[in-house]
Amino acid sequence: MTEQEKMLAGELYDANYNPDLIKQRTQCKELCFDYNHIRPSDFEKREATLRKIFGKLGRNPVIEQPFVCDYGYNISAGDSLYINHNCVILDPAQVTFGDHVFIAPNCCFSTATHPIDPAQRNRGLERALPIRIGNNVWIGANVTVLPGVTIGDNCVIGAGSVVTRDIPANTIAFGNPCRPHRKIDEKK
Repeated sequence: MTEQEKMLAGELYDANYNPDLIKQRTQCKELCFDYNHIRPSDFEKREATLRKIFGKLGRNPVIEQPFVCDYGYNISAGDSLYINHNCVILDPAQVTFGDHVFIAPNCCFSTATHPIDPAQRNRGLERALPIRIGNNVWIGANVTVLPGVTIGDNCVIGAGSVVTRDIPANTIAFGNPCRPHRKIDEKK
């Protein structure tokens, strides 16, 4: 099994020293560099470059610069994705955004997780677990979403939250760690 196959299977893999993965990350970072230096008014070139980065990208994407990710091909998004400035997506595992997802500035989505054992960490090993964001989700500023998390449809995640566990659909959630506070259909 190659290191990339291990990575995509959620197994421990060599993230730091494998030449194939280093090459893939470098190619993606070159595309991100290019994207981040396109004039903001050049909408066609921006979208064309995003389509080279993302594995799947729906209609009407707006991703403000700067934007950075690791591989790109593990990111898929539905229609009308809006990502504000300074988004970081660490995507050794799949990151899926539904339709009409709004992401405020300075957010991080990290599928990568490192072993607790220092010997494994020092060998450059890590695992990656997918992140899934449903439809019609609003994520506030400075939110961090950790490996393996699913955020259900129609959720609102409050600014500054660290999302360590799944958030059920139709929920307002916030905090560190992020916790559901109420259903959206409740009157308060």
